[in-house]
Amino acid sequence: MRRLAPRPLGRALEAAIGQARPAGLLAAVQSAWPEVGGVALAAAATPTAERDGTVTVTCESGVWAHELELLGADLTVRLAERLEASGQPVKLTGLRFVVGSAAGGS
Repeated sequence: MRRLAPRPLGRALEAAIGQARPAGLLAAVQSAWPEVGGVALAAAATPTAERDGTVTVTCESGVWAHELELLGADLTVRLAERLEASGQPVKLTGLRFVVGSAAGGS
């Protein structure tokens, strides 16, 4: 009997995570957020809610919320492109930035 070589764990985990990820716009944006915004942005602001295509992003301070409001149109376009490229069948219409703690969710 021929023994198969070990397979890379990373591939198996990527497939499992993709299958386990909840469907919907918020989950898709949360997954793409660190890649689109970068590490510093992902540490300071988190997508926490979604309604009618608009995703609410909770920011750690008013400074971050204001800065991201200025970048909102660009971030929306980049996120929409990333979601489309990954085959996500969701429609992002905008981003809304609020100040608060993302630890508790919405």
